[in-house]
This record gives sequence, structure tokens and C-alpha cells, in this order.
Amino acid sequence: LMLNSAHDGARFKADHAVVVIGAGQAGLSVAYQLQKRGIRPVVLEKHRIGYAWDQQRWDSFCLVTPNWQCRLPDFPYDGNQPEGFMPKAEIVAYLQRFARHVGGDVREGVAVQRLTPKGSGYRLITSEGEMEAEHVVVATGGYHAPRRHPLAERLPASVLQLDARAYRNPAALPEGPVLVVGNGQSGSQIAEDLHLSGRTVHLSVGSAPRSPRLYRGRDVVDWLDRMGYYAMPISDHADPRSVRAKTNHYLTGRDGGREIDLRQRATEGMRLHGRLATIATDHIGFADDLAGNLDQADAVYCRIRSSIDSWIQQQGIEAPLEPPYSPCWQPSAMADPGIDLSRDPLAAVIWCTGYRSDFSWIDAPVFDGAGLPAHERGVTQSAGLYFLGLPWLHTWGSGRFCGVSDDADYLARLISLRLQRRDASQERLECTAILGS
Repeated sequence: LMLNSAHDGARFKADHAVVVIGAGQAGLSVAYQLQKRGIRPVVLEKHRIGYAWDQQRWDSFCLVTPNWQCRLPDFPYDGNQPEGFMPKAEIVAYLQRFARHVGGDVREGVAVQRLTPKGSGYRLITSEGEMEAEHVVVATGGYHAPRRHPLAERLPASVLQLDARAYRNPAALPEGPVLVVGNGQSGSQIAEDLHLSGRTVHLSVGSAPRSPRLYRGRDVVDWLDRMGYYAMPISDHADPRSVRAKTNHYLTGRDGGREIDLRQRATEGMRLHGRLATIATDHIGFADDLAGNLDQADAVYCRIRSSIDSWIQQQGIEAPLEPPYSPCWQPSAMADPGIDLSRDPLAAVIWCTGYRSDFSWIDAPVFDGAGLPAHERGVTQSAGLYFLGLPWLHTWGSGRFCGVSDDADYLARLISLRLQRRDASQERLECTAILGS
């Protein structure tokens, strides 16, 4: 644990020892871990508990990891479907129950507009006034603003454009074909949602990898958990920076959990294209890379299966065998003609092209050149300022229900030690003053 204290030098008299910004699974987890150590933080939530899960996911959304992986601190999933996948409403209910379990001083509807260092602590300007804190944990996640393709502004005004977090269901869109741009977890699942409703769907396929769902008798998440993949620190990876930049594998928890095979969807009528390349008034063009992108996704899929095969063999586990993967569809060798908007007008384009972080409200020297926090397991060089719940903050599970508890415990232990050190230092100063007098 790093023990560099923000409290060296002059005593900083703050309103609160700890303020946590964000009351999602990360913020509530660290609040709980702090309270176990006798520290009562103030938790500020811009919206309401569960807002992001409820308002920024589509109606048929559900977890892509099994329910048993929901293990918030001292509050694991206790329902009757541990191998199932919670739908959106149940996720919100689970988080709200956890908030009641945590208790404490959680203030909903309070937005933090500015965070600046002050003395050896921090000043927070909020929608309900100012406050000061010795320690601040930023638990607002890392997906703040949708990132649209730079060509988006060229689409005709007649085409409805929306981002993944604004999509709700097929019936909420105008009638007609829909183009989904991006095939990561959100893009692939939204394209399926539209396709299964009977809509004509165009999907622009990029480099997102895909994962098996069930393999050799178990969910792949179960195998990878047993193999220790989810607990592996990012520092143990050969290239941590590239790991943080990787797109999530696409699969789904829908219909009890299954794979997403875009090739199979193509045989059913989903229209697959390569990366978006051009947009004109009457035409949308795509790169000639669909075959390569599908092959790349399948290669990752097969590597995951192969790694499980190797581990099963090493551990001497008996597990049913499965046939090798064989693709069921191949793109045409002819060039993709694109979409002729004059003949086949689109009703909507859904941008599933990722998100960017926005920490512009934090005025502290803790960011790299790309605007991302520079940290070691959430601990920054600005003593007393921490981040929690970021993707790959420490492990794969850092931003998820399965791993955020460990990171929250780590920060709570560190903050507790720093506060103890502060108190001991203050006591020594007071004793010195008394003896000196």
C-alpha cells in the first residue's frame, strides 16, 4: 500500500474525511468497505441509484456474465438462477437492494461540477453548494460520452441518428431499414434485437472479437474464472496499455445465454458490411474488410476454446468433447456495393462506436495526454484522490460486479491507514505543544 499522505504539513480542516462521487456498484462498494473500518463517507450521485443501468440500456438488455458473478461486498447474488443472466430491471433492483445494505450518507440528485485541490485536501463545487474533503474517490466509471464516427454529420437529415445508450426497442424507431455501426457488445446485441423483431438490419462490422458461450459442458465465464483469467492483474499482461484499449468480446445473456454468430445471422437475412468508409447524400460505402474482420473474430473465439482445452488437459478434468468450429457462411468475393439511399432509404442509424471518458471537471494533475487518469490500482499522484470502477483498473473485473469489491477493499484499507497516520501525527503535534508549554 502507498502511504504518501495528503496530510503532511499544515492541518487541513475539511467538512468530510471522505467523499465518494458516484453511487453505482463501485461507489457503493467503497462506501461499504470504508464503513466497515469505521469511516462514514458522503456519497454523491448525480442521478439516482441504478440510473445508468435503467436509462442507458435498451429494453431487452441483460448481463452477459452469469448471475453468480454478481458478488458485491458481503452481498452476493442470492436468487434462484445463478447460471442465468439478470435482465435490466433485476440489475437495477439488485443494485438498489445493495444500496440499502450499504446504508450510510448517500445523496441522490447531487452533481459534482468541479473538483479542485485545496490545501492538503479537495474542494467540491456541487449542484447543492460547496464542500471540502480530505479524500475523494471518483467512481463515475469511464464511459461518459458517446463517440460517433466522424462521418456522422454527412447523413441526410431524414435519417434518425442515435447512440447505443439512447436505443430502447425496435418499435421506438421509424419504419424501414436500420444501419448499426459497430459490432462490439452493444452493437451486436442491438443488431440482433432489431433482427429478431423482423426489421431489415445492416451491420457495419469492425474488429470486435467474439467469445463462445457454452463450451465442453460449462459456460466459458465459468472456465475462465477457474483458470484465474479474471483475477489476473493488468500488470501481468505483456502490454497493459493495449489490454485497456481492447474491445469487449461479443456474446449475449439473452434467451438463457448464447453465442452471437454474425455469420448465422447473415444466412437469416442480416446484411453484413465491412467498416464504414464513406457517406454521401445518396450512398453509404463500406471498406472491403468484412471477411477479414469475421475471420479475426473467429480466430479469437477459437483461441479461447483452445486455451480451455489446454487447461482441461493440464488439470486432468473430464469434460465432454465438442467438434471444431466451422464457419457457416462466407461473404461474397465481389465488392460490397454499399447502401443506395435513393433506392433503399434508411430509417435510422445507431452508432455503437464506443465512448470516451470526460473528466474535464477535475482540476488536478492526474491525467495522461489522452485525458485518462494515471494511477496504480486507482491511486493517483495527487494524494487523497482516487479512481474506482474503471475498466481494467486492476483486473478484468474491476469495472464489473465480480471484481469491484476487491478494488474497493484495497482503496478503503489505504484510506483508513492514511487517516490513522493523520490522526497519529496530529496527536504527536498536540502532545508536543502541551509539553512545550
